[in-house]
Amino acid sequence: MEEADYEVLSVREQLFHERVRECIISILLFATLYILCHIFLTRFKKPAEFTTVDDEDATVNKIALELCTFTLAVALGAVLLLPFSIISNEVLLSLPRNYYIQWLNGSLIHGLWNLVFLFSNLSLIFLMPFAYFFTESEGFAGSRKGVLGRVYETVVMLMLLTLLVLGMVWVASAIVDNNKASRESLYDFWEYYLPYLYSCISFLGVLLLLVCTPLGLARMFSVTGKLLVKPRLLEDLEEQLYCSAFEEAALTRRICNPTSCWLPLDMELLHRQVLALQTQRVLLEKRRKASAWQRNLGYPLAMLCLLVLTGLSVLIVAIHILELLIDEAAMPRGMQGASLGQVSFSKLGSFGAIIQVVLIFYLMVSSVVGFYSSPLFGGLRPRWHDTAMTQIIGNCVCLLVLSSALPVFSRTLGLTRFDLLGDFGRFNWLGNFYIVFLYNAAFAGLTTLCLVKTFTAAVRAELIRAFGLDRLPLPVSGFPRTSRKTQHQ
Repeated sequence: MEEADYEVLSVREQLFHERVRECIISILLFATLYILCHIFLTRFKKPAEFTTVDDEDATVNKIALELCTFTLAVALGAVLLLPFSIISNEVLLSLPRNYYIQWLNGSLIHGLWNLVFLFSNLSLIFLMPFAYFFTESEGFAGSRKGVLGRVYETVVMLMLLTLLVLGMVWVASAIVDNNKASRESLYDFWEYYLPYLYSCISFLGVLLLLVCTPLGLARMFSVTGKLLVKPRLLEDLEEQLYCSAFEEAALTRRICNPTSCWLPLDMELLHRQVLALQTQRVLLEKRRKASAWQRNLGYPLAMLCLLVLTGLSVLIVAIHILELLIDEAAMPRGMQGASLGQVSFSKLGSFGAIIQVVLIFYLMVSSVVGFYSSPLFGGLRPRWHDTAMTQIIGNCVCLLVLSSALPVFSRTLGLTRFDLLGDFGRFNWLGNFYIVFLYNAAFAGLTTLCLVKTFTAAVRAELIRAFGLDRLPLPVSGFPRTSRKTQHQ
């Protein structure tokens, strides 16, 4: 009896130590993400909002910034969640009995998925609305001024918003699924209401990824072209430097002689334009000094990598569409227990797992590029040291919606065979064949359409500019038609 008691105590003690170790690892990982996100947000915040004469406004903005940092850390954790799980599985397969990676197990991975799901709910439903109402609040009329008065008003507004969202979800549940059991399940706030609400938010995030990712995949070529130095055949840096210096000299003369113009001048705007031109000229000088290897090899290799990654993504989605028609196992589903280290989730082994991770990161970057390139969300684009607090809150909410939908997005498109863990696999619409099939077909079609249109137009325009055909008085496709009067002049 005593030996059995000792065995039970030893098992409980071992389980306790494992839970403590997992908790410490999770805290260290989140603290690292929090510090990185705090450094990142401080580069975009507007310093005037944190050094105001009114200490109350500065305190409110600091609290809101910390909440935004927490939300952005959760978003970054959601992006790293699926790649970290895939790499962990391959590491456990390669080194199953290594002493130094015993901390890496299925319980830790499953706990991280649950924490990301919990913190995503907390940030989207409570923290970000609280941060927005907190920055906009002024306290109730007749109450004492101060941070506490703003907290009271924010809590009241948040309670009213919660009741409104709860009523909308109740009505939506009654319309979509007119079942007594489904309506009664909404009484359980924690177990059913939050996952159901997050399922709706995740579905909106997946739809947003469906629109932004193809647009971002097409925009990645032009964005990369602006960051890298193009070959001399495709770019004339001397002409760009001459034009930049000419515009800077013209603006400088207007600033030095403001009385020579009939119209009133906005001196602050002119100074900003001069600074922008000086920055552009410095960048052009750096690009002109680039080596021949960087100019003639870097740009073609980058374009080739983007083309290969994009084509590979479309090919995998096309194969997944065929698998959906043949095999029911290709449907995305949830997995309650994380059985890691048993089998590889790629037919190519570790090499295929690395390709999956690269594709997941590439599609996430493309979705962010497409999000900020779209006309609807282009105004949210943050500016260096000139982003208002409300704009930072909006960016954090949008990035969290995109990143928290990334695991579902990747599994729905068949980019990986890693099944969704925890509450991520409980979404009802994941089991609908028609939704999953149409989603894959729409992604493949939109991506192909955007690439064909953008890539062919970009190549045609670059070749026309390289050969100087845009300077000829001929009607060339892609350029404005020159009138006859201009041609005679």
